Amino acid sequence: MKLILCIGIGGFIGAICRHFLAGAVDRWQTLSGFPWGIFVANIVGCLLIGVFLGYSLHIKTVSEEARLLFVTGFLGSLTTFSTFSLQTLELFRNDQTGLALANIGASVVVGLLAVWLGFGLMSWFRS
Repeated sequence: MKLILCIGIGGFIGAICRHFLAGAVDRWQTLSGFPWGIFVANIVGCLLIGVFLGYSLHIKTVSEEARLLFVTGFLGSLTTFSTFSLQTLELFRNDQTGLALANIGASVVVGLLAVWLGFGLMSWFRS
């Protein structure tokens, strides 16, 4: 129960941070049409997961609770893109370049197709 609470607290904070960060960036940006708010949230999440990974590899004192709260909860709600990026980096670091590239291509292409399919299904149901 304690571990689930850590994830939930981190997720709550991450979702709120994403909302306010993306909103602030969207109000500030001048290049209309590009989703700058979520782009910045994704990149901030990637930076933070990289910092956390570097810290935990060199210090090795990160508890499971802290990892779940920060990585799974907070960064998972701030952006799942950071987790995708970390897993892809690990594939590259393990000399699994083909799998890393397949993960990138499949995630982007299949993700876009899934959004398109879901949108299309909802449009079809509405008509």
